[in-house]
Amino acid sequence: MADSTEPRTAPTSPPPAGAAAPEDAYLEKRALRRGSAGPLLLTGLGVAYVVSGDFSGWNNGLAQGGFGGLAVAAVLMGLMYTCLVFALAELASVLPTAGGGYGFARRALGTWGGFLTGTAILIEYVLAPAAISIFIGDYVESLGLFGLTSSWPVYLACFVIFIGIHLWGVGEALRFSLVVTAIAVAALVVFALAAATDFHVSALNDIPADEHAFGASSWLPFGLLGIWAAFPFGMWFFLGIEGVPLAAEETKDPARTLPKAMAAAIGVLLLLALVTFLTATGARGAAAIRSVGDPLVQALQPHGEPTVASRVVNYAGLAGLIASFFSLIYAGSRQLFALSRAGYLPRFLSLTSRRKAPYLGLLVPGALGFALAAATGDGARMLNVAVFGATISYALMALSHIVLRRREPELPRPYRTPGGVLTSSIAFVLACSALVATFLVDKEAAVIALVVYAVALAYFALYSRHRLVAAAPEEEFAALAAAEAELERD
Repeated sequence: MADSTEPRTAPTSPPPAGAAAPEDAYLEKRALRRGSAGPLLLTGLGVAYVVSGDFSGWNNGLAQGGFGGLAVAAVLMGLMYTCLVFALAELASVLPTAGGGYGFARRALGTWGGFLTGTAILIEYVLAPAAISIFIGDYVESLGLFGLTSSWPVYLACFVIFIGIHLWGVGEALRFSLVVTAIAVAALVVFALAAATDFHVSALNDIPADEHAFGASSWLPFGLLGIWAAFPFGMWFFLGIEGVPLAAEETKDPARTLPKAMAAAIGVLLLLALVTFLTATGARGAAAIRSVGDPLVQALQPHGEPTVASRVVNYAGLAGLIASFFSLIYAGSRQLFALSRAGYLPRFLSLTSRRKAPYLGLLVPGALGFALAAATGDGARMLNVAVFGATISYALMALSHIVLRRREPELPRPYRTPGGVLTSSIAFVLACSALVATFLVDKEAAVIALVVYAVALAYFALYSRHRLVAAAPEEEFAALAAAEAELERD
């Protein structure tokens, strides 16, 4: 669908005095609210993306690798995310636009690389909220709230209420996210203090070793392959933090603020992962919590009877899910906004309201997410598809950092990644390893993600790559690079 102000070739004469150029009119209808987010709100956003993963999901890695296998996997995934965050912080300081990973890959890898990266990110941020809405529904039912016996009204309420807050304004949305995230983090601290009083080292390795697994032991009950199979679950402690750069166009002084906020967020998440993983497993035992939906609650109920601490954590788990759902809705809308503004997806999806919110970028993925949640009810499968998309994007974003460092060493970089190419190379290798590991956990989810990818690529190859918008910030940045390279050759 073409917009009436769609920018085309440059006019042969300037527009009349007082009239806006077609490019200006096009972008004016697609403007976000500048300067709405500072360091605190961005740090909160980074933690909000992830915090629900501390409450549940990661424990399924115990069923794949045991305590030792999941521990090694979590350390390696923590290293991958730390390296990736520092690489993305540099890229975000170079190109602080709403395109995030798509924009970085567009400059480094061309239009195909940009679309491949943006699509992978979009798969993650459309399916993850749908999955989390299902988990919220399960929580509400298990807590006996509102007397519900079916979860679909909860899915609907989640999308309607929280998309409504986003439509109200980005500043209000991020402040709401910060409050809910603070409640969830406080509950994790309460949990860790309560669980630490019943910690036993012997409980960590109480899963019997599989005699037929290569390298099996009490610490690695499923052998060395169990470490690899646990990679996707080690990611749950950090999955989503890469979305912070998507807030660049709504950030105060993004070149300085984004790197600081991303570093602070990954620091908080690393600490929460370590404390939560150790205390939960040591309090109840790896065997008892490896397949339950509420591992933290179960860790505080060794005899099955609720305690004050377990009730606090149970209700706060709902807050953690809401925080992640809310922030992922934000991330998905900004990625869709940037891709459609540049013409990779239908342009009308990037239109913004009078309050500078990409309303179709919020409503369309929201409707799709609700439909998927209500139709399938399979949150685990959708989250596995999201993880598959995420690992593809990680590999491509890390590669983008490597390429830009090699090809454009003189590019102004307000922030430089510690360790340079070595740091992003570590992230790249580990991301590729995590991508392959997803096939070990859920082959069907990987196939579903590949099918979605194939459909999107067909759309790009046959249609949208011939209709890109040169005036979009990410495209202008890439065009400038091409022009500079041409001048150097001359």
